[in-house]
Amino acid sequence: MNRLAIVRSLHHEMSSHNDGSIELLTGKTPLVADPTSTAKSDHPDLGMVVSRLRGVRGDGLPQYVGIPTQPFMTQPAYLGLSHKAFVTGDPSVENFAVPNLSLAAGTDGTRLDERRVLVQQFDRFQRNLDQNGSLEGMDQFRSAAFSMLTSPAVRDAFDLNQETAESRDRYGRHLWGQSCLLARRLAEAGAGVITIDALAPKSGMPLYFSWDDHANAQPGWDLTTGMKLRAQYMDPAISALVDDIHARGLDRQIMVVAVGEFGRTPKLSQANGCIGRDHWPSAMSALIAGGGVRGGQVIGATTSKAEYPTERPLKPQDLLATIYRHLQIDPNHAFSDFAGRPISILTNGTPIRELT
Repeated sequence: MNRLAIVRSLHHEMSSHNDGSIELLTGKTPLVADPTSTAKSDHPDLGMVVSRLRGVRGDGLPQYVGIPTQPFMTQPAYLGLSHKAFVTGDPSVENFAVPNLSLAAGTDGTRLDERRVLVQQFDRFQRNLDQNGSLEGMDQFRSAAFSMLTSPAVRDAFDLNQETAESRDRYGRHLWGQSCLLARRLAEAGAGVITIDALAPKSGMPLYFSWDDHANAQPGWDLTTGMKLRAQYMDPAISALVDDIHARGLDRQIMVVAVGEFGRTPKLSQANGCIGRDHWPSAMSALIAGGGVRGGQVIGATTSKAEYPTERPLKPQDLLATIYRHLQIDPNHAFSDFAGRPISILTNGTPIRELT
């Protein structure tokens, strides 16, 4: 705990999953609430922003990676499709290998170069038809793909077999553990943003591992049982990650943030004899470590039942501003939307001063 900072006083007003996630990941409040949680963002999330501003790396390593998948409620919008997260799949499966990161059988470097030149020639004929920049986005996709296919550094970053058995065991041989380990390898190699969304677990973990703790989430599901179940996977994984970045001298380079899209209701709900809690955006917490953050502290406070902030009320935009500062991204930077209007990365939010 001396390496962790806990923010207790985050809050917003979006009570559905997608809306809350969009606010947290983009810093933009959805204009119309969607209680069905099927909304998609009108603005890019922080990983897409970082991918756009940092640009394509020379070694082909993606700037934005989603483990095992990408956030499904955010879209790159006016930044272009090339800035979506690179999806890894489940790193805990036996003989894990990132899809499409090797050449097809019978293809060597010479043939790859020939195909690249041929694609470029085809594209020249279509330039006059490209009204919305889609070909430019495809060019960026292809450039990154060719670099990845020919880069030993990228293959090494994704290769968990280069870790010792002891290291892999310490993180845990399951989706949460191996995702955190892969995230550390990618961050150490230079990736800008890595998200972990381990809600479709395999490798011996229960099929239901969501944090959506309604009492009627599934037959027989109970809040207490669920918390005990998750702890045995998530606690060792995050603990190992935080210990690892300190042991490797990466605690200023890599920032770890564990946060959901909202909190849970102060009062218990019951259904079918089970106990749960529902959606509650009025008070939520975040765990932060690394990134030069001063650990061993709790920031903010709520009422005794965790209903509302009473000290140091903070918004998701403040958390995002803190992350952008670590990444040396100016949150006032503006992109042009499809209509040519300037859209700032954040329109409000201030880095959390206690963390430095």
